[in-house]
Amino acid sequence: MSATALELDHLIVAARTLEDGARHVAETLGVEPVAGGAHARMGTHNRLLGLFGTVYLEVIAVDPEAQRRSEPANERRPRWFSLDDDAMKARLEAGPFLAHWAVRVVRPKDLGRWQAQYPSRIAPVMPMSRGELTWRLTVPDDGSFPSWQGAGDGVLPTLIQWDTTAHPAGRLPATDLALRALKARHPRPAPIREQLAWLGVGHLIELDDAPADAPALAAEIETPAGTRLLR
Repeated sequence: MSATALELDHLIVAARTLEDGARHVAETLGVEPVAGGAHARMGTHNRLLGLFGTVYLEVIAVDPEAQRRSEPANERRPRWFSLDDDAMKARLEAGPFLAHWAVRVVRPKDLGRWQAQYPSRIAPVMPMSRGELTWRLTVPDDGSFPSWQGAGDGVLPTLIQWDTTAHPAGRLPATDLALRALKARHPRPAPIREQLAWLGVGHLIELDDAPADAPALAAEIETPAGTRLLR
């Protein structure tokens, strides 16, 4: 079990297009995310919204201009966050939603060494970069969400470690938005709770003990107009 507490890094809203996702966030929170950038290796792009402290919100979607579309099919790897999965595509046709979250691995713990120690518990680590930002994060080889004993579906977090002192939250326009609570439900809460405890992140999310019909995340966010629920 991890002896080092991890920190909440960011929330992830998946969308069919960035415009759909930005509109969903703006209608819920009253503030529209700003331009982020592209992830050429994953064929996605994003928009970002700062929250209080070092937490931010990311809207992510498949980038229609991504160069990876011209790569040989046998050299492509699935996009992260299940974006190539047929079930996810169908879900996004119904609208954007809060699909996932990421926690930051705090130094001196090294994400790569931690994963090498526990490959059954932690997905492979992938190096990424965008502009001056460089980071590593866990991405299952099939592009699915992290899981434990077959349970995950976005409720278990991705692990991320920033390799530069710069962090997206410090570059975003200030807002009057603050995350009050992150909540989750899952059809199989027992293995979810076990893995959250093993990672040392159970204090960052409120997991309902009652089995749910479908996995879901919800973020309570304080805004100037009162508390809003982002789903």
